[in-house]
Amino acid sequence: MKNAIILHGRPSKTDYYSPERDNQSDSHWISWLQRQLMRRDIFAATPEMPLSYAPDYNIWKKEFERYDIIPDTILVGHSRGGGFIVRWLSEHPKVKVGKVVLVAPSLIPFSKAKGEVELLDFKIDPRIVNRTKGITIFDSSNDSKLIRDSAKLLIKEVEGIQCREFKNYGHFCFGDMKTHEFPELLEEVLR
Repeated sequence: MKNAIILHGRPSKTDYYSPERDNQSDSHWISWLQRQLMRRDIFAATPEMPLSYAPDYNIWKKEFERYDIIPDTILVGHSRGGGFIVRWLSEHPKVKVGKVVLVAPSLIPFSKAKGEVELLDFKIDPRIVNRTKGITIFDSSNDSKLIRDSAKLLIKEVEGIQCREFKNYGHFCFGDMKTHEFPELLEEVLR
């Protein structure tokens, strides 16, 4: 049975603890995408990464690996979740997965905080696309320089990676897009 794992990004500490904010795994378009995949008989998990405001690779890895990762598993990562997926795939050269979509992937630390640097301290495997059913980056014209530079880095380093450019989608968050629906992402995931 086909499955999917959808990973959120790194919130601020204030947002992480705010009782008025959705959990990261329910924010933006994540729960909408999960519902759309479930309606197509694709089990979709949206793990809530512990202490995601201060990402720790080993903690995220343990949580991520609770799920079945098989050759048909679809992986979607938003921001820091996309950076995590690139690292995890780079460090697991025998694993094959299905389609991978990196939405505004983040591979460059925002600060020199311990967790920030450690999560992103790895060598990108330039051949990771060969172990997937394709990797596509979603990049927006008005995202931050660090995110746009991450996309450029992946395009430069990873053979066969695809990039879809979007105009004025910001960081692909609800505040930028003004909707929880993201049909372009669903279409790419199912391609």
